[in-house]
Amino acid sequence: MSLAAYKKKRNFSKTKEPKPKIAKYGKKLIYVIQEHKATRLHWDLRLEQKGILKSWALPKTPLLGPGEKRLAVQTEDHPKAYARFAGRIPEGQYGAGAVKIWDRGWYEPESIKRNKIVFRVHGRKLKGRYILIKTAFAGRGNNWLFFKGKD
Repeated sequence: MSLAAYKKKRNFSKTKEPKPKIAKYGKKLIYVIQEHKATRLHWDLRLEQKGILKSWALPKTPLLGPGEKRLAVQTEDHPKAYARFAGRIPEGQYGAGAVKIWDRGWYEPESIKRNKIVFRVHGRKLKGRYILIKTAFAGRGNNWLFFKGKD
């Protein structure tokens, strides 16, 4: 896990996004979804792991009912402090646009494997068991499916 890709994409003299720093582990693992009005509206799912936030972009709203699945494209790791970030990323910067907290809380991992993550969310909007499964859509290695599991 590294924040090198995150750092490389940003000019911190122009954006108020948090600077890259691996944080200490908390008692409860952070879960957050940020609504991001960039080139295209999407939602960024972030799960704390080992002092950083693992991140996935969801092209559609994350409100999931039984049987619904969402594409989740894994993106670069983010610093833990990003879980509190809301505001505007300036034009000309990577991810330019408005960012707001859509949901937040904590999560309990049930199983974390290379190609599958099962976790229980304790958010304001999302609650219950969720699953991320890595896929091989179009031969790309960063596509996952995100869906609600049976509670």
